[in-house]
Amino acid sequence: MTPLLQLVAYTTVLTWVSIMAAAALRNREWTLEGMKVGLSNRDHLPEATPLGGRAVRAATNTLENFVLFTALALTAHAAGRDAEATLGAQVFFWSRVVYLPVYWAGITYLRSLVWGVGTAGLAMMLFAIL
Repeated sequence: MTPLLQLVAYTTVLTWVSIMAAAALRNREWTLEGMKVGLSNRDHLPEATPLGGRAVRAATNTLENFVLFTALALTAHAAGRDAEATLGAQVFFWSRVVYLPVYWAGITYLRSLVWGVGTAGLAMMLFAIL
């Protein structure tokens, strides 16, 4: 497996972790009441805490960006441009690793800066395949 495809696999795991963390933080699943919400069909969700809301928004953003990342990575792989796109993929992946805890912590300006670095990684991947 190429390093680029390994990054797709790692980013898949990171995206799954962000979705699961969002559900746990949103529903407060470490409490008995939160576990009941987590195991329910979620028709009547309680109001999210600020942390829970940030976790859900971070997971949504991660999922949205995962779609873009995967499309670029697989296009680069199909075009035989793995080596050229890998640096951008690494920039994207590591920025997402930093992005999640920064967003969860509510550090607004740093969150936007880290998101911009990830977007630059996507741009690097795009330019590698054009």
